[in-house]
Amino acid sequence: MTVSKMTILACLAASAAVSAAAGEHVTPPEVPANLEAPAGHKPFRMWHATGTQNYICLAAGQAWTFIGPQATLFDDDNDQTLTHFLSPNPVEGGVARATWQHSKDTSAVWAMAIQSSTDPAFVTPGAIPWLLLRVVGAAAGPAGGEKLVPTTFIQRVNTAGGSAPSPTCSQTGARAFVPYETDYVLYKAH
Repeated sequence: MTVSKMTILACLAASAAVSAAAGEHVTPPEVPANLEAPAGHKPFRMWHATGTQNYICLAAGQAWTFIGPQATLFDDDNDQTLTHFLSPNPVEGGVARATWQHSKDTSAVWAMAIQSSTDPAFVTPGAIPWLLLRVVGAAAGPAGGEKLVPTTFIQRVNTAGGSAPSPTCSQTGARAFVPYETDYVLYKAH
């Protein structure tokens, strides 16, 4: 993805975040049919993320193994709004899941990917796939914050970068932290 296209995507995401903060309708980008949120769910937030997709070499000559994301999601003022990482889901007895945690009220959701797309009509070559994730756990923050608790589905769209650095790795134990950018669209039941 070119820098100019990434800049445009960031501006679109910031615009969507402003609309979401103002209580206006959030309009996610068009997605492949298999990534559409189920009927009865509507988008309520969209944020731009930047971070890394992290990989480890378990055995030289083998494919890189994905070990989790680390990203920061930003609002329209370029302030950190959420953090995205891999963590144990307490609702599932500690199963490691993709996690989003609100930076202010510390509410969190855990989600699992249920659909993926590398459709070249949507996904830039070399970018990680677009995803539809179903929330499988949610928790209020310790002071009762619930900004993320209503989330039911999350779309990962407009990806740039993040793919494993090569088909195979050459040094057991090596790690690769590959930069990526994306937009996350959060849905809730309506």
